[in-house]
Amino acid sequence: SVASRHGSLISRSVSSAVANGGSSSFPSSVSVASNNHSATSLRSMSTMDKMETGTPLYMSLYPEGSTDGGIRLGNIVPDFAMDTTQGSFDSFHEWKKEKWAILFSHPADFTPVCTTEIGRLALKYDDLEAMDCKVATLSVDPVKSHKDWLKDVVAHCENEIDIKFPIIGDQDRSISIAYGMIDPGNLDEQELPLTIRAVFIINPENKLMLSLNYPACVGRNMDEIVRCVEALQLSYEKSIATPANWPNNHADIPMPDGSRSTEFKGSVFLLPTVSEEEAKEHYPGYHSCSVPSNINYLRLVKKDDVEKK
Repeated sequence: SVASRHGSLISRSVSSAVANGGSSSFPSSVSVASNNHSATSLRSMSTMDKMETGTPLYMSLYPEGSTDGGIRLGNIVPDFAMDTTQGSFDSFHEWKKEKWAILFSHPADFTPVCTTEIGRLALKYDDLEAMDCKVATLSVDPVKSHKDWLKDVVAHCENEIDIKFPIIGDQDRSISIAYGMIDPGNLDEQELPLTIRAVFIINPENKLMLSLNYPACVGRNMDEIVRCVEALQLSYEKSIATPANWPNNHADIPMPDGSRSTEFKGSVFLLPTVSEEEAKEHYPGYHSCSVPSNINYLRLVKKDDVEKK
């Protein structure tokens, strides 16, 4: 059965990740920042930037595996077989092969917040598909329960929606345990252990790039999830990092001549790993923000210049 294959797939995936783990050395001056992106048009397959001191070096800061079985940023995520509302699949990794993917868990079917979340996610699905990002959701309910509940989801949503993504049935909770959504030590102590509201955004190499955890009482913001995918893809493809509140950032900044500029709204930073040589070669027009330390680490690139690269 699909359920009986979960354990061996997950075990093999974690073992492979640990065997290939470890981080490369990097310059002592490098500081760690978070990954990020921007794009709304239909895209071809997302590929890592080739800038030597950019994304490849930055990604090497994150080990591919953990030593304690936990899943952290940069780790290769566990593989698993899955029964879903769209059929059975032998491998999550194969299902998402060479694409970005979101694994989105909810505590239970026929609950109010989950009903609104699946509806709102359905409204964002076309945007995510245009970004070449697959979506799968999950709870510990059986697939039949998912299918029955989806009728309520569609009826409750104020827009006409189709649920185009699969919902995984994780009755034995093996996937939830492997991804840290449930503590296996609590299974016998809880009458009905449910998954938390978790979001895992995974890159084409099956590496975890972002995770979000919410309690059962707080629904997630789908606009923020789409923004995170956009930011991650842009960072992966262009060796940049997105500032706080991107793309509504740096709307009015001081310039060296004492004037102010509104041309940098939505701009991004070069990754801290990017050398000055490659920065000047690939982004010759970047702007250095002046700070008291006089350290040139706030290197802004206009959105248009990033898109031209």
